Amino acid sequence: MAVMRIAVAGSSGLIGTPLVRSLRADGHEVVRLVRRPPQGADEARWDPAAGTVDADALRGVDAVVNLAGAGIGDKRWTAAYKKELRDSRILGTAALARAIAAAEAPPKVFLSGSAIGYYGDTGDRAVDETAPAGEGFLAELCVEWEAATLPAEEAGVRVAHLRTGLVVAAEGGAWGPLMRAFRLGVGGRLGDGRQYWSFISLRDTVAAIRFLLDAESVRGPVNLTAPDPVTNAEVTKAVSRALRRPALFPVPKFALRTVLGGLADDVLSSQRAIPSVLRNAGFGFADPTIDLALAAALRK
Repeated sequence: MAVMRIAVAGSSGLIGTPLVRSLRADGHEVVRLVRRPPQGADEARWDPAAGTVDADALRGVDAVVNLAGAGIGDKRWTAAYKKELRDSRILGTAALARAIAAAEAPPKVFLSGSAIGYYGDTGDRAVDETAPAGEGFLAELCVEWEAATLPAEEAGVRVAHLRTGLVVAAEGGAWGPLMRAFRLGVGGRLGDGRQYWSFISLRDTVAAIRFLLDAESVRGPVNLTAPDPVTNAEVTKAVSRALRRPALFPVPKFALRTVLGGLADDVLSSQRAIPSVLRNAGFGFADPTIDLALAAALRK
């Protein structure tokens, strides 16, 4: 990859932090888009809620990576938090897409976040990027989220939608609470455990984003998931092995709904997403299995 100047929104998050570190380690110039007053030449101001991006933020930028958005598992899904989840993604993405389209010299590529929630509950059925949108809050959110990139696409910028699966990390994301429960000895499968979890290791997530920055033929939806999704019961056994903790306490559906609200339905839903675009483009996974993904997370 040639040395690039890359703007990153969501640069302090679970994926953004190691992505920025990786890019800078290889000599790329990273501009972090922040919602507070910039504290250095490597930062630029934007306001997702207001839909504004500083005029100079994208000057000379070769690529934009958008990872911004309120955490899916951070809070109980009240009506107010659902609005925050939606607005933090759609308003911010639309603001970036408009700024990209208006730039004097637009960046060549816009990699914008999305999620495998796009497919809804797929049960045992494997789906790749050609599958239609499903039903439910997350599916509808992802459809709107991806549509918000339209101004950049109409300006001729290569746009890829990062339909990211469950990123395996020791802390943060969907896996943080799971790991903590197991360390406390109260881990177990969720519901009946038959729902598929389309996972991906954190380092494969970063590597895939970097791969897509340079993959000129790839545009549109891209599943960021490992090649072989596993069921929640298989995840439970793998975490139990990795942490050497028992998996004794299955969590019933009613308890999940009490604690998580609307998020429970998505935790219990099944998404068996296959990364056809990445595989066909020649991307190689460092952690193709759940055991390797867990080992990579726990080494950190």
